[in-house]
Amino acid sequence: MLSPIVLFVYNRPDHTQKTLDALAQNDLAKESILYVFCDGAKPNSSQNQLEKINQTRQIVKQQEGNFKEIIITEQTQNLGLADSILNGVTQVLRKYGKIIVLEDDIVTSKGFLKFMNESLEIYEYEKKVMHVSGYMFPANLENAIPNNEQTFFYRSTSCWGWATWQRAWQTINTDTDFLLSELDSKQLLNEFDLDGTYKFSKQLELNITGKIKTWAVKWYASVFLQNGLCLHPKYSLVQNIGTDSTGNTSPTTNHFWHQKLAEEVEVNPIQTIENKEVVEQMKVYYRKFKLSLPQKIRNRFRLFIGIK
Repeated sequence: MLSPIVLFVYNRPDHTQKTLDALAQNDLAKESILYVFCDGAKPNSSQNQLEKINQTRQIVKQQEGNFKEIIITEQTQNLGLADSILNGVTQVLRKYGKIIVLEDDIVTSKGFLKFMNESLEIYEYEKKVMHVSGYMFPANLENAIPNNEQTFFYRSTSCWGWATWQRAWQTINTDTDFLLSELDSKQLLNEFDLDGTYKFSKQLELNITGKIKTWAVKWYASVFLQNGLCLHPKYSLVQNIGTDSTGNTSPTTNHFWHQKLAEEVEVNPIQTIENKEVVEQMKVYYRKFKLSLPQKIRNRFRLFIGIK
């Protein structure tokens, strides 16, 4: 059985249309069930914002025939992205045991669903493998991965087109104080932050102080503390089109942009150990950013925090 796809949308009709158009071009789209969770309006939303929410929902309802079945949930109140994803993912996983997750600004190549479903099947019983990512950063990985392999394991999760299993998701811990305390007491903060090249731990601190309310960094921390691994493709199957200041990404950035996506990535079983060369290349990649820490944090909301 193919994994269900879950899409979270809110008030970006143009992005949602592009996301659904690309998804419908996937080879397995017509054989897949699509769940769509539409978040509700915030209190005191303007007429323009209400119209965009309605336009987004109309686009979703026009997808008849592109998928095996579409199940739409329309919230009457605004939950926010963090609660929407935590609730929606948990709900669908309880029924199916596995899931593929997208947001409204994730454009996929036609081989995305094939890659995700094959990965979910191959590593279903590998408890150490907890997450599958369809996105990979435009880092220099040519010499980091063996020529005969198209996938690798890396510690960090990604929320730009991802998948997981119920066995893994049920271990998520959303107690931010606990996560940060555990990382600190086990002297893992530096490793968690990739030798300080990117301050993921700062995002946990911001959750504790209430400056942000997010989910994805907690998922990463939960996986990391369990020595879990995340499968990634050598060449990205995903493009994020939302780093254009239409969400909570500011300023606009092209740091994560791929000139071309992989049409297909072959999935074969590989040894379940982290690729240390990839880790080193990711450190190099983060060091290239010529931004202040606050700018980095804002730019990375949509990837490691999950906020709109």
